[in-house]
Amino acid sequence: STMRERKTTDPPHSSTDLSEGKEKLRLKQEVGLISGVSLIAGTMIGSGIFMSPEWVLHHMGNPASSLLIWAACGLLAMFGALSYAELGTIIKESGGEYIYILRIFGSFPAFLFAYTSVILVRPAGLAAVCLSFAEYAVAPFYPGCASPQVVIKCTAAACILLLTIINCLNVRLATSVMNIFTAAKLLALLVIVVGGLVLLAKGQTQSFQNGFQGTTAGIGAVGVAFYQGLWSYDGWNNLNYVTEELKKPEVTLPRAVMIAIPLVTCLYLLVNVSYLAAMTPSELLSSGAVAVTWGDKVLGSWAWLISLSVALSTFGSSNGTFFSGGRVCYVAAREGHLPDILSMAHVRCLTPSPALLFTSVMSLIMIISGSFTSIVNFFSFVAWLFYGMTISGLLYLKIKKPELPRSYKVPIIIPIIVLMAAVYLVLAPIIDQPQIEILYIVLFIFSGIILYFPLVHFKCHPRFLQRVTVHLQLFLEVAPTTRNVN
Repeated sequence: STMRERKTTDPPHSSTDLSEGKEKLRLKQEVGLISGVSLIAGTMIGSGIFMSPEWVLHHMGNPASSLLIWAACGLLAMFGALSYAELGTIIKESGGEYIYILRIFGSFPAFLFAYTSVILVRPAGLAAVCLSFAEYAVAPFYPGCASPQVVIKCTAAACILLLTIINCLNVRLATSVMNIFTAAKLLALLVIVVGGLVLLAKGQTQSFQNGFQGTTAGIGAVGVAFYQGLWSYDGWNNLNYVTEELKKPEVTLPRAVMIAIPLVTCLYLLVNVSYLAAMTPSELLSSGAVAVTWGDKVLGSWAWLISLSVALSTFGSSNGTFFSGGRVCYVAAREGHLPDILSMAHVRCLTPSPALLFTSVMSLIMIISGSFTSIVNFFSFVAWLFYGMTISGLLYLKIKKPELPRSYKVPIIIPIIVLMAAVYLVLAPIIDQPQIEILYIVLFIFSGIILYFPLVHFKCHPRFLQRVTVHLQLFLEVAPTTRNVN
């Protein structure tokens, strides 16, 4: 059958001797509803809302149409997350798109996703957020001039190393950091919202007069504006990466989605209105850091609070990205698509530390070479390519396998809308403004074929790799794990 059967028995090496008797090593189910909402909202609210508004406005041409793009992005994120919530109640395993593509379409497309995600997409997303964290964190030390690139990159690298330590030590510590930083960034956004409402009450509405004048009509420009807006909403699917660590996933997953995403969408719209109340469109377009410019105009001597808030916000977001990104690597290794060492967990901390360390190393490489805008556009193209594939898998299950047990069902029109949007977002920039980078990305994805057939399909594993794995196991104090069957 096309719906791949999950393994009913674990391989012989997936249990390990722990304390008394033989007990299976597995990740703990420690993520409840509040932590779930924090993981979604905390990852979504990162650098995007502080850096993307000028780019959305730039591509759309006026304030009213840019606000429509922000609202449409929120609706699309909500529809996508609701579709994923149904997938998460059918296939109750961690790994997000990877595990859904594996169980529905089979090994080869799942390997291509894991290969692209683990080596390129996840580290690129984490690098982009950490670079924006570093820009805001070091800005106060270089007043009136641009911060040196070497300082920014060193700060971003230090951020990644700190996140690695936090996430390797304890799942509860990582979720606590997430909860605290989510509360801090919600408070920061509320300050911007209240400031904007005060300005509107004083009659500063000139940015909204003739709001639709000069709207961009090109499909490619609208697609790129969507990319920049959707970057700010990225993280709507993060809870699906940690399904096995959720308490009562069939209840927690849909509820967390329904709380977090409407909350973030409303905040984003109000923050954009606040920016436009404080600045004219031309001022907003010429601002290197929209939130800081807003702070200078509205808060005066308290403007440093905004820089601090953005730094806290981006740090919290990178923690969420790191937390979920390491799980893709971990689950893909557990299924035999990546080296065995990446599927292991620390015997005392019960965290997937080898997978987290690998994600950390790849992100550090990305930081050395990469700019924020190029990373966002390339990240969005690949992400929506695989989102579309995953949603088509859900449609297949709804039509061909309606008998599968599911505690939550999304109306079929919602995944159809998400699939149409994904096709548009992948094709529009290619048709309107073809770029050579897109070709490089597609070639990179399919370069996975060279690795798939010898290493995964025919299982040709060099012997020295087994010796390396054993040494790494001893050095990192890790052991094989089994999945949580909910």
